[in-house]
This record gives sequence, C-alpha cells and structure tokens, in this order.
Amino acid sequence: MSTIATRATATRSVCRRTRIARLRRWGRRLIQLYVGLVLYGVSGALMVRARLGLDPWDVLHQGLARLTHHAIGTVLIVVGALVLLLWIPLRQRPGLGTVSNVVVLGLAMNQTLRVLPSQHGYLPQSLMLLGGVTLCGLATGMYICAGLGPGPRDGLMTGIARRSGMSIRLTRTLLELTVLTAGWCLGGSVGIGTVLFAVAIGPLSQVFLRLLQIAESAPAAAAAAAAEQITHQLAPEATS
Repeated sequence: MSTIATRATATRSVCRRTRIARLRRWGRRLIQLYVGLVLYGVSGALMVRARLGLDPWDVLHQGLARLTHHAIGTVLIVVGALVLLLWIPLRQRPGLGTVSNVVVLGLAMNQTLRVLPSQHGYLPQSLMLLGGVTLCGLATGMYICAGLGPGPRDGLMTGIARRSGMSIRLTRTLLELTVLTAGWCLGGSVGIGTVLFAVAIGPLSQVFLRLLQIAESAPAAAAAAAAEQITHQLAPEATS
C-alpha cells in the first residue's frame, strides 16, 4: 500500500513539474515574441534615421506616410491590418504572434523615431544602417522561434504560394518587387540600405534562428533529464 501511495505521490510530482515547465516555456515564448517584435520596430526606425534606403515593405510604408501625412508606424499598422484581411480568401489562420505583429511593430517604430535623431555623415549613417539590419535579423529569429504565428506579410507570401502553386522564393520576389516599386513611386526611400537588407537579412535570420534554437533546446534537455531521473527513482519502488 505504501508503495502505491509513494508512486502516486511521485506521479503527481512529475505532473506538477510538467505543468510548471509548460507554463514557464509559454511565458518564455511570449516574452521572446514581444521582445522580438519591439526590436523589429526599433530596427525599422534605425533604418529610417540612417536615410540610406529601407526594406521593400518599409519603402511602401514610408511612401504612403508621405502621401497621407501620417507617421510611418501608423501606416505600418494599417497596411498590416489590410494584409491580414487578404488572409481570408487564402484560408490562412492567424496566431497571437500574427495579430501582435500588426500592432507592436508600428508602435515600437513610432516611439523609437520620436527619440532617435536623423544621422548626418556617411559613417554614422552606415553604422546605424548596419545596426538596423543586424537587429532586424535578431528580431526575426526571436519572433519566428517563439512559434506563435507568422507575420501578416509572411503569411500572405506563403498563402499565395500555396494557392498559386508558385515557389516561396518566386512568390516572395514578386511580392517584394511589387511593394518596392509602389513605395518608390510614392516617394519611399530606396538606396544602398534596400540592397543590403535584401542580401543580408536571409543569412542573418538563419544565424540567429540557429542560435535561438540551440538556446531553446537547453531547457527541454534539462527537463528531460529531470524526468529521467525521477523515472529511475521510481524503478526500485516498482520492483519492491
């Protein structure tokens, strides 16, 4: 009888530890998501203040901002919401990260632009541009590894690729060329920063994704080791 009670107590302990581990992992994912989204907004503001060219979507946002006389972050939110509506015919399902992406990026960009001065001189502009692109790579890795839903623009890309049968690479190229051309026609900033972003963001995101995945696997390995230790402790009781 005591053996059964001991095993039941140990089982409840394992279940409690599992629940706690899941809650901690969920909390860690939420923090990682929102920190990543804020950093993404900050990276966009850095590129705006560098004045050497923006990524294709921000070229569109800046062009629309100049046309409508609204803050670029506000335009980013509106465009993100409109893009999200396009998910409906594509039968894409948004997640918490998707909805958060619409709002947090624009707010973070607007707040950063309020305190961040424009840079003058090629060296400080270049440093700010490099910082913005690198930070964007880190932010992309963070919110993707959180696994709480893709951004509206990423979901639009994958949805179009799935429905049309085109490859992801071709779909992304056509989509970004379209928004880049539209933004440039509206007066958005196109320059060396646009080229640098196109060339560097993929490799940077991949590097940070790998680093974050390694960091993410450490707690899981620790939890697995703890569960295995408890199992070994229960083994003598099961045979007694």
